[in-house]
Amino acid sequence: MSGSLLQVENLTVEFRTRNGIVRAVERVDLSVGRGETLAIVGESGSGKSVTSYAVMRILDSAGSIAQGSVMFSGIDVANADEDTMATLRGREISMVFQNPRLALNPIRKIGRQIEDVLIRHVQATHNNAKQKAIELLAKVRIARPEERYDAYPFELSGGMCQRVVIALALACKPRLLIADEPTTGLDVRTQKAVMDLIVELVAEQGMSMILITHDLGLAAAYCERVIVMEKGRVVEAASAASVFKDPQEPYTKRLVRATPRPGVSLRDLLPDPEIPYAAQTPRTESVEGQPLLEVRDLVKSFAPAQSASLLSRFMNKSVAEPARSVDGISFTLAKGETLGLVGESGCGKSTTSAMIMRLLDPTSGSIFFAGRDIGAIPARSFARDADRARLQLVFQDPTDSLNPRFTAARAIADPLYRLGGVTRADEARTAVEEIAKMVGLPHDLLDRFPHQLSGGQKARVGIARAMVLRPDLVVLDEPTAALDVSVQAIVLNLLADLRAELGMSYLFVSHDLQVVRMLCDRALVMRAGRIVEEGSAAAVLEDPQHAYTRELVSAIPHPPL
Repeated sequence: MSGSLLQVENLTVEFRTRNGIVRAVERVDLSVGRGETLAIVGESGSGKSVTSYAVMRILDSAGSIAQGSVMFSGIDVANADEDTMATLRGREISMVFQNPRLALNPIRKIGRQIEDVLIRHVQATHNNAKQKAIELLAKVRIARPEERYDAYPFELSGGMCQRVVIALALACKPRLLIADEPTTGLDVRTQKAVMDLIVELVAEQGMSMILITHDLGLAAAYCERVIVMEKGRVVEAASAASVFKDPQEPYTKRLVRATPRPGVSLRDLLPDPEIPYAAQTPRTESVEGQPLLEVRDLVKSFAPAQSASLLSRFMNKSVAEPARSVDGISFTLAKGETLGLVGESGCGKSTTSAMIMRLLDPTSGSIFFAGRDIGAIPARSFARDADRARLQLVFQDPTDSLNPRFTAARAIADPLYRLGGVTRADEARTAVEEIAKMVGLPHDLLDRFPHQLSGGQKARVGIARAMVLRPDLVVLDEPTAALDVSVQAIVLNLLADLRAELGMSYLFVSHDLQVVRMLCDRALVMRAGRIVEEGSAAAVLEDPQHAYTRELVSAIPHPPL
């Protein structure tokens, strides 16, 4: 592209490993014009982030640009000395990283971190750096910026931390902004607010932007052009509208098909009709008889000493009185039913699920499981209760929830030893192999450690671990939030099949409304600790009655399909 701000040609990036040289990026061509927004989409391991790291020359010591050129505004980035790159980074090219908490210094106040960038790149003096830092916090729409200047990252919500990272990236008014999965883990309203803010500031300052994402809806909603990467190579490049309306390459077609969207079922997400999953459609009939789970007037209050940090982090509130994270909610869950619990970060979803799992004691109210008030049993005592094995949890992040020293087989067997009364290794192995087969985890992966498994494989281990005891109720805490869309499609279909085969009930905690619509029978919408709307998942999400629910639904990005 003539007049391009960034021109990448024939880029190949290699990493030295114990097993030899690995090519993470191979012969990639791309360009970004002045003022243009480009999306790079693809699944984990496709080379998206490595390409951006090469552009900024921040590859780790084992990585190197093996061939090709990276030209930024006439500067040969691939061959520039480190002094030149130190000037370019932050001042001319900035990056918004995927995990804002990891990108921020946890023991330094956020205002000071912004000052560091301003002073380093001669955008402020020691005398006016504080005022400029406060102005930047206000620019990214952080409430009470003078107060937040003295906050530490752990005192801020995920969305606010992301805004701080954006302020850092924009501090020197760079010409190119690279946003690497900037909304991963954020609820739909915060995601929209963050992306709207980035795009608005990019346009206001006349910058160019590269958005790296596996969310095709985001790419379509916020970018002009898209390149699709698979296994280190660019397989398709076109305008955002044409890539999603008329994909040409098989890989792009699979990504588009696997994207949750209105009018499709779980089965529709799968690329191959012969794949051994036949997800059950959510039920519409009412269920009679005693519910498996009944929550009555459930309340969780935190004392000021606890809630001051919790609410400032999750709900952006100051605390003078005991705060109610969960404020008198009631609902039921039938045997064999999947109930979706949706709402933005800080609404009380996780606190509710922690109380149901008896990891946290309620302040008041009742939790009836199979007719028994388990909420009256202290959490510490419930760990040894007979009903403990009947309630299991699938965690959001399969990597963090797996013991790195346990093989997949040992991780799956752990509940058998702890809660299932199993003492013999051969008995445990038989049960592990049986459930592994049910979740589609190949036998040869059972003796691998977590670092030797892909994200989708680790998700299957987490699901198998929760299912091995054949529980009656499984709480699923954002189980697909960190997965690529194609892996997510398979895992969701797997969950639906397991529910049908084993007769389990699910409480599905999520902020992905499209996934809730496809997987769940009913949905509850939470806001500020209260349930503001409930009904069938289709009705709640396709014809929302409450203003807050309508706001959530309107914030969902949609590819132009």
